[in-house]
Amino acid sequence: MKSLLLIDDDPSFVLLAGDLLEGQGYAVSRARNGREALTYLEKSLPDLLVCDIMMPELDGYRFVQEVRANPHLSWLPVIFLSAKGEVTDRIKGLKGGADAYLVKPFEPEELVALVEALLSRTDRMANSSPTFSEPLKSMHLDFDVALTPTEAKVLQHVARGQSNKEIAKDLSVSQRTIESHVSNMLIKTGLSNRTELTRWAIESHYA
Repeated sequence: MKSLLLIDDDPSFVLLAGDLLEGQGYAVSRARNGREALTYLEKSLPDLLVCDIMMPELDGYRFVQEVRANPHLSWLPVIFLSAKGEVTDRIKGLKGGADAYLVKPFEPEELVALVEALLSRTDRMANSSPTFSEPLKSMHLDFDVALTPTEAKVLQHVARGQSNKEIAKDLSVSQRTIESHVSNMLIKTGLSNRTELTRWAIESHYA
C-alpha cells in the first residue's frame, strides 16, 4: 500500500482529502504545517507529499526547500495545493520544487489522478534503474513539439488554470472539442495531465 503525507492547516480540508485518498486505497498521514511534517519525516518516509502552501510556522515553499535540500528526502514527489491560481503563482510553485500544482477548489478526481501519475512515474524511474536513489528533480520536458494555432490558444487558457468548460465558453466551441485538443497535446508532449501540460506551456513560453 502506498503511503501519503497530507500537509494542511485546514482541518475540514484534511478530513475530506484524507478520506478521499484513503478511499482510493492509500495510507494517509496528516500534518498541520511544514514544521510538523518535517518532524514526521524524521521517523517515517511516505511515497508522496500533498502540501498546502499557506500555513503557519513553516509554509509550503520553505518546507519543500527543506525536503529538496535533504538527500534522503529530495526524491519525494510533491503536489502543491493553493487557492492562488495565477500563472505567476504556478510558476513560483513549480520552480520552488513542486512536481505538480493544484488550485483549490479542485475536482476530487483531479487530485487522485495527479497522485496516481506521480507515483507511477516514480515507480517507472525505480524499475528502469535498479540503483535508483537520486531525487526525481524534474520531469523530462520535450520542447520540440509542434502545436497547431488552435492548440496553442487552448494551451494558453489551460495555463491560466481554466477548466475545459470555461475554455469552451471563451472560445465559443463545444467542451468535447476542447477535450480533444487537450488530449492531443498530452499525446504530442508525452505528458500525463493538465498540471504537467501547464508547466510545459510555461517553460516552453506558450503561457
